[in-house]
Amino acid sequence: MDPAAALRAIPPFDRLPEPLFSDAVAHLEACAFPAGTWIARAGGEPLRHLFVVRSGTVRLERHGQSVQVLEEGETFGFTSLLTGASALDVVVEDDLLAWRLPQEVFERLLADRAFAGHFAAGLGQRLRSSLEQSPVAAFQPDLAVAVGDLLRGPAVWIEAGAPVVEAARSMRDHRISSVLLRTEPPSILTDRDLRNRVVAEGLPGSAPAAGVASGPLRTVEAATPVYQAWLALLDAGVHHLPVVREGEIAGVVTSTDLMRVSGHGPMALLRRVERLASRDRLAGYAAQVSDMVGGLLAARLDPMVIAQLVARLNDTLLRTAVRWAEAELGPAPAPWAWLSLGSEGRMEQTLLTDQDNALVFADEGLPARGWYQALADRVVADLRAAGFPACPGGYMATRWNGPMEEWRERFRTWLAEPRPQALLDAAVFLDFRRAAGALDLAPLQEVVAGAAELPLFLRGMAEQAIRFHPPPALLLRLRGASSTVDLKKHGLAPVAFLARCYALESRVAERGTLERLAAAERAGRMDPELREIVAEAYRFLVGLRLRLQLRHVAEGRPPGDEVSLSALSPVERTRLKEAFRAIRGWQDAVAFRYRL
Repeated sequence: MDPAAALRAIPPFDRLPEPLFSDAVAHLEACAFPAGTWIARAGGEPLRHLFVVRSGTVRLERHGQSVQVLEEGETFGFTSLLTGASALDVVVEDDLLAWRLPQEVFERLLADRAFAGHFAAGLGQRLRSSLEQSPVAAFQPDLAVAVGDLLRGPAVWIEAGAPVVEAARSMRDHRISSVLLRTEPPSILTDRDLRNRVVAEGLPGSAPAAGVASGPLRTVEAATPVYQAWLALLDAGVHHLPVVREGEIAGVVTSTDLMRVSGHGPMALLRRVERLASRDRLAGYAAQVSDMVGGLLAARLDPMVIAQLVARLNDTLLRTAVRWAEAELGPAPAPWAWLSLGSEGRMEQTLLTDQDNALVFADEGLPARGWYQALADRVVADLRAAGFPACPGGYMATRWNGPMEEWRERFRTWLAEPRPQALLDAAVFLDFRRAAGALDLAPLQEVVAGAAELPLFLRGMAEQAIRFHPPPALLLRLRGASSTVDLKKHGLAPVAFLARCYALESRVAERGTLERLAAAERAGRMDPELREIVAEAYRFLVGLRLRLQLRHVAEGRPPGDEVSLSALSPVERTRLKEAFRAIRGWQDAVAFRYRL
């Protein structure tokens, strides 16, 4: 390969402006070292070049112990160049072909902030950089545009005591789909409210608008980017979002406005799901989600945000299935809640994978348990038709449903008697999130909070978390190791498990892995630097898994977790190795803490 093209693909050379990059290429020197060569010794003469590995491997050692193995696309020597000292032994393990840049050229390149920042950055920053510099496909909606820029006019207000007919006339005259009411606190009335709450219910035009309006308002700041406005709309389950500028409501943005900016993004898919009229249209949902995710990933949207969007869309589909079931079964005998579990409960779902769900209902609904079983049967079947396979472990509402007190007792048993199966069940159910229904889950969360006082249970959870770890060979090298690696088993699961353990210790109710890590840091249980490193490793793995699963779908295969190392770019291999090392280091610290 042309040296310039090859170097351009390697961080941080990929970000150099053209004049500096040309300077680097002009002074690039090829060099070769046979296996066994000591390029540098700790405490000895510092290196005078920056080296870029072309082929072969280099081992970095401290006191005879291997610290890291460098492979194609990785660099070494920069520490000597920056500090003027050699801290590690540098030994050629397999015959090495490399490029090297003289120190004076390296120092000129440091004039570029991004180039210099790469070598000064910590691991967390480097992993984040690998996401920010991902390739951009043709589909690239302007996801960062401020939502305030989408406003087409000021907000239209009516008085708190105005009748619904005045609200309707204001919408007609201003050609808008909502008005705001000067109630305390302010509220909103939409064209959908008029249709469903006024016309469909036969209310007269003189009926007070405040009686059918919705409040309090869910608002966003004018500087909020479009993708965050998506999340706000999906989270609230609404189509109108008042926009605040300098403390005042400047206008209202709608799902239609967001669709104009983002094309066939989440808002368009949300509308299609909400308008599903029959079960025979469910089969296309999985393909539509894959198309949307592919576009968002190509547009450089944060993989964790994509996962949240997918989870919210799945919630909308779930509620559609619930609506169909209730139309067939009649009203519920007592309040209930549909629980999303596992990655769906954490809102870290990528593409459509196995179902993990459960159903809890108020204790007074026990005599009518058959109604809830019928609800579970119908909804689970509809989710399967939409592309969510049945859970191989049987963690589905068809099997796991019951009254609140039954669930509380089940959780108490898991916490008090942490046998292997109990720990496995708890690991699935402790990520529960209400995705549909209205039953208050505080009584269940109260039991979960008691885990902080049960050291035996916490130790069992920690032991489970370190059982799954990156293969030792992958911590040093990827070439020559197993041809595939399971991203979920070796990377994502250990982080999610440990974050759950920290959340239980800290008595926090957060479900998302990154939110749990942040809560652990606030509680003083996690060092800020470690939290950043682990969080960015997790974010990188989620993005890598998304790209992998999109390839599987394009090839007509079910989305999976095993990635072929040969299919990764040199940059991806380097970042994967760094992510695995970060995760293993955290696991070792937890093992020491719990004496495991």
